[in-house]
Amino acid sequence: MSTTEHTVEAGLLTAAGGREPAEMRRFLVVYPGAGDDHSRVVDLADGTEVTFGRSRASTIAIDHEKVSRSHARLVRRGETITIEDLGSRNGTFVNGVKIEKATEVGAGDEIGIGPATAMVGASSRPRREDAVELADPDLFEQRLGAECDRAVRFHRPVAVVMLRLGGGPAEVDAAIDRLARAARRMDLIAEWSEDEIAVMLPEADRAAGLEQARRMAAEARAAGAAVHLGVAAFPEDGAAPDELIAQARAALRSARSSNAEVAAPPNPVTPPNVVVVDPAMRRVYELVARIADTPMTVLILGETGVGKELVAEALHRGSSRRDKVMLKLNCASLPETLLESELFGYERGAFTGADRRKQGYFEAATGGTLFLDEIGEMPLGLQAKLLHVLERRTITRVGSTQEVPVDVRLVAATHRDLEGDCRVGRFREDLFFRVSGFTLIVPPLRDRRSEVVPLALHFAAAFASELGQSAPRFTEHAEKALGAWDWPGNVRELKNAIERAVVLSGGQRVDVDHLPDKIRDAARRAAPRPATAPGDMKEHLAEVERAAIEAALAEHNGNQTRAAARLGISRRALIYKMEKHGLKPPPGAR
Repeated sequence: MSTTEHTVEAGLLTAAGGREPAEMRRFLVVYPGAGDDHSRVVDLADGTEVTFGRSRASTIAIDHEKVSRSHARLVRRGETITIEDLGSRNGTFVNGVKIEKATEVGAGDEIGIGPATAMVGASSRPRREDAVELADPDLFEQRLGAECDRAVRFHRPVAVVMLRLGGGPAEVDAAIDRLARAARRMDLIAEWSEDEIAVMLPEADRAAGLEQARRMAAEARAAGAAVHLGVAAFPEDGAAPDELIAQARAALRSARSSNAEVAAPPNPVTPPNVVVVDPAMRRVYELVARIADTPMTVLILGETGVGKELVAEALHRGSSRRDKVMLKLNCASLPETLLESELFGYERGAFTGADRRKQGYFEAATGGTLFLDEIGEMPLGLQAKLLHVLERRTITRVGSTQEVPVDVRLVAATHRDLEGDCRVGRFREDLFFRVSGFTLIVPPLRDRRSEVVPLALHFAAAFASELGQSAPRFTEHAEKALGAWDWPGNVRELKNAIERAVVLSGGQRVDVDHLPDKIRDAARRAAPRPATAPGDMKEHLAEVERAAIEAALAEHNGNQTRAAARLGISRRALIYKMEKHGLKPPPGAR
């Protein structure tokens, strides 16, 4: 793959020729395509040059007709990374736009070369000399996002495992080291919190993810640590990073509550409580109450993570079909052929492997409600068949000519602009009119900021209850930080952030330092945190802890291993606490 040797530890790449400072670290995640679906990681040390082309002399060789012999060149000089097209026949693209000259790229940018996609990544995590290096949560979500994109594009699986380790610092450190050594080159391990680990498993479906989780449990036991693991997989449990993380966390909670080592996402019997405070959301649910007990098809519009599924559940609960089943299917998570058989079912012998007749979602939901999420991603050919079903109230199984009557109330949702898609031919106009008998628009969380803190308190109380803790309070600074953030991932992002904050706070007060780095940093830039209030025991103890760490580091000239021993904690715990208090190690610290 490359003219430069690289080694991988726990899915993170390090140049064999030496280590650069943490703040300078950049890397490239490459998805070659053209039949080669495995991701590759290339470290971008200062001065690195990466070439793309059909030539075997290229750093990234891509054998495809749309790739020129010498196609493009990426170069890093200091903090600047540029990509240049080398006069290729089909061009080089950055974030979908064809470049005409050398173009600067940064973390999160995507480079397109023929069938290949390369994503620029960055990590500011300090390197550890005495333990395997773990990714941070931001890097983990970034890489998982790229894997989910690849999974959708190439119909490949990916699994997420969340682990909670128990035992002394030595046992936990040994367990993490064993897990990292047992990981595949493509896997990524991240330190989600002080005692919680996240693992990404590309090319692993739910069965493979569960099997790998059991191996992880065995490795942790061998190190003397107690362990609980939760597993979620694409596409069964979600098609987006935040969905998979949330489902893996739910599975982890299920494993802990049932005292099992490994669990998949539980299937809740009843939907979660809905928090409605903002006037715009009150209007949405007032409309839900009016149309719930009607046969109208309903189209729910809104960004990813705003709570469209909760609105669909409210429609079902408010209808006369409430005692019947409600089935949900994500149209974006399955290829066209599989989506058709899932919707309409198939006959025995309809295709290779069809050894029995199978009911589709329409048949199984007869008498109840069928929720089609992300209907805007449905292929055009299948849109025509869905229109036929809605007009005739019958389905035809794959491999059959017999029509089967169905009685289903359809609710659909999408984050796309379907009217715009109709104008350009990506969505059938007649189907749009059919599914949008009534349209509900769910506003994004940034437009209903009055709900942010109530939702955060609701999620915190729910998570704390599952952990057997009392509901934590939020400091004024934390509430202001939550209210100031734009929440691009909407309610789902908020839910993940609060669960992590509850874990980090240990069931006590949730402060700004317990929130994700991006939220905390944005809050500090917007409004510097005032001095600690007198009499606040929690914050006073935090200041004492910070002072003790600073004194131990100063006493041992920045040596983290000796400072940790002086404080009576593991080096991994020391690094975690340094990050918590915003303490940076001095240059050359070990």
